[in-house]
Amino acid sequence: MSKVAMSFMAHPDDAEMMCAGTLIRLRDLGWEIHMVSVTPGDCGTMTHTRWEIAAIRTKEAVAAADVIGARYDCLDERDGLVVYDKATLQKAIDVFRRVAPSLVFTHSMKDYMMDHEMTALLARGASFMHGTPNASQFERLERSMVPAMYYCDAGEGVDALGEPVRPTTLVDISAVMEKKAEMLGCHASQRQWLRDYHGIDEYIDSMKRHGADRGRMMGCAYAEGFVQHRGHAYVRDDVLGTLLGARTMGR
Repeated sequence: MSKVAMSFMAHPDDAEMMCAGTLIRLRDLGWEIHMVSVTPGDCGTMTHTRWEIAAIRTKEAVAAADVIGARYDCLDERDGLVVYDKATLQKAIDVFRRVAPSLVFTHSMKDYMMDHEMTALLARGASFMHGTPNASQFERLERSMVPAMYYCDAGEGVDALGEPVRPTTLVDISAVMEKKAEMLGCHASQRQWLRDYHGIDEYIDSMKRHGADRGRMMGCAYAEGFVQHRGHAYVRDDVLGTLLGARTMGR
């Protein structure tokens, strides 16, 4: 397995919220990290135009990735309009083709907003197809494989119907929580947006509270929870358990 990990998320700050601690721990083990968002978050504002906020948030995403020496890419779809269709799936396949990750993180399949759910479907489709020779115009890298794939926690740890998400894997991120908070703090534009639209004024604190909730499940200060995709052709061994000493939960 090559040491290349990708977060494939809907919006520029989603990885920082849901899986950045695990990305940091992988980086510390010498892994190459790629952070991809499907949109530039062009509706994440109450004051800027679509194009103004997209430019702001793209810069924030690059700054957050720079904190851990990661690369950031954006598929440049529109916020709130992410769909699983031919054109968008081809974009996803192409970015997977260029990166050829062996480990992928994406959204929960059942989350509070459809951008997240559609992004999870795109990740699932592209992760399976990108290694087939005819799937993309880009050169197929020798390391291409159907990767190990993990779905991140849903927002607040509950699915779209309010039912608790039960992780299959928990990763201790206690030692890297402040670095994760530094990455999330790069997304300064989102504090006001979340306060105005979501009623949340504790951008980083709310992330830490959820990390502490998952930490209590694991017996540590902070953790991130994941559900592993274990369908045909995908890596079924708990790679995070092997690499990071993650706790594998019963299903």
